[in-house]
Amino acid sequence: MRLGIIGLPNSSKTTIFNALTGLNRPTGAVSSGQIEVFNAVVNVPDERVDKLSAMYEPKKTTYATVTFSDIAGIDKGFGESGLSGQLKNELAQVDGFVHVVRAFDDDAVPHPYVTIDPKRDVEMVDTEFILSDLIMIEKKIERLQSDLNRTSKGGRDKLEQELALMERLKTALEAETPLRDIELDTEEEKSLRGFGFLSQKPLLLVFNTGDQLRPASEILTYNHKNTQTLSLQGKIEAEIAQLGKEDREIFLQEYGIADPIARRAIRAAYELMHLQSFFTVGKDEVRAWSVQIGASAPEAAGVIHSDLQKGFIRAEVMTYDVLMELGSEHGVKEAGKLRLEGKTYIVQDGDILHIRHSG
Repeated sequence: MRLGIIGLPNSSKTTIFNALTGLNRPTGAVSSGQIEVFNAVVNVPDERVDKLSAMYEPKKTTYATVTFSDIAGIDKGFGESGLSGQLKNELAQVDGFVHVVRAFDDDAVPHPYVTIDPKRDVEMVDTEFILSDLIMIEKKIERLQSDLNRTSKGGRDKLEQELALMERLKTALEAETPLRDIELDTEEEKSLRGFGFLSQKPLLLVFNTGDQLRPASEILTYNHKNTQTLSLQGKIEAEIAQLGKEDREIFLQEYGIADPIARRAIRAAYELMHLQSFFTVGKDEVRAWSVQIGASAPEAAGVIHSDLQKGFIRAEVMTYDVLMELGSEHGVKEAGKLRLEGKTYIVQDGDILHIRHSG
């Protein structure tokens, strides 16, 4: 999973990147005028991995990961002529956005639009994404209409279905409705995957409240689908993220931060992306994997390696909770709690899988 961190200039985007990743990128760096993207891979915190590792004592322990990408600041007008080049590619390729919104005043770092107004700032970026998507859809509609004019009656059905979908999306965007809010069936969602529409991507709004923490609900009501909101004291959390584990826990307690932003953001991202975790275990490696909620056992096998999905026969399944309760894999087998599941089995969060396959 890759999440793009976006925001207006001087929104404290890089401060939040540092808080999420534990890095210490300069927050006052002067732009080179080029599109700059900084990536950091972060382990997904999961105490279940720790406990499995303690039980199996493997040679290697591997957590699931999230990539955070600090993408160049977005400003008013960037979507009016449509996106092109590297910025378009970077924005289109992420799985979702972390939109950093400034909710604090600081005379040393002036807001580009003078006043602190989170509602205005959120709407500004939303509008740019909607405009960018609208331009793409209008161009697609023109091509589809041209194709229809050249296509005989027998081959028009698929083109007409695609045109009807694009017209429906165009109507929504013209009403300033992000594509996240549009109900789509499975086939429609599949047909749109290659477009990388910006207003369709899951969105995590992060309000940086400066020195005084305020709940996100007090800052802005944002009633859109596939969206969550969080607030944090950005500078404080970024500084704490640089510390060692013991010092970090002390300062989190001192500031009354029950859960650091990295944990909260990753948890929210999993919910937005409809992801869950399953595990593979053994003396060589204990590893966490991310898979879509509702995925079948062969699809989970494919996350591990495509060959396992192609040659899938059965999956040996035990649950994390049962393993912890019974104390060992041997205890699970003795209790009859180790199951053999076939191709139709739907993987559950916390499943521990061993894939039987041909080849």
